[in-house]
Amino acid sequence: MSELRTKVEKAAEAILRKIKDKPSIGIILGTGLGALSAQIQKKSSIAYSDIPNFPRTTVESHSGQMVAGEISGKKVVAMEGRFHFYEGWTLEQVTMPVRVMKALGAKTLIVSNAAGGINPQFRKGDIIIIEDHINLMGVNPLIGSNDDALGPRFPDMSRPYSKRLIEIAEKVALENGIRSRTGVYAAMTGPCLETRAEYRMLKVLGADLIGMSTVPEVIVGVHAGLEILGLSVVTDICLPDSLEPAKIEDIIAVANEAEPKLTKLVQETIGKI
Repeated sequence: MSELRTKVEKAAEAILRKIKDKPSIGIILGTGLGALSAQIQKKSSIAYSDIPNFPRTTVESHSGQMVAGEISGKKVVAMEGRFHFYEGWTLEQVTMPVRVMKALGAKTLIVSNAAGGINPQFRKGDIIIIEDHINLMGVNPLIGSNDDALGPRFPDMSRPYSKRLIEIAEKVALENGIRSRTGVYAAMTGPCLETRAEYRMLKVLGADLIGMSTVPEVIVGVHAGLEILGLSVVTDICLPDSLEPAKIEDIIAVANEAEPKLTKLVQETIGKI
């Protein structure tokens, strides 16, 4: 057994001692989007600090615990706050929760984030259903020796985001009057925001959104065989010719304002999975 698989199994064992049922759906809640966990019924929680081999979140808007229970009748486990490469963690540590969710029994992964909007048709507060991504982080979480029990050496990435789940989410958004679009998410390491020249580059490359997370988690999710839905909240508009300085407190405020829509979308999507 590889060292990574040993770490994953130890973490999963510790969580299973605290939660009541094995989840079928894992959820990662991004910046300013943690209140979805309040909708989890019959819930139990465990702090990251009590989970072996888990990092500690250092981002102020991330609470740092795993919550398990039910949403729309489905067993779920949710991360209240994620880990980022810019915090100094390795990508193995950043993506450890995805592997642990798989070990707990999850077959589906829903990942959310706050992102900058590069597409000029996007507005602050829009919810974007991610249809594809561009990895501009310069690293990949699968580099190194491969444990075939965790996933294949060369996972196919032709469709990392499930077409079935995208269609369900689009239908739910339409039924509930939630403004949504589909888009391509690009990931850079951060923690600084991008320059005007970088935004121009991203647009040329075909990106609609820019953020500092999600892509490593999705790569590992694909490696683990999970069906994945990605959702972004547009928290700032990144048009290079009219770019204004971004304030993190404003970004979090926009994410908080959009949160009820995202919560509704995720709840009803889970009900239809």
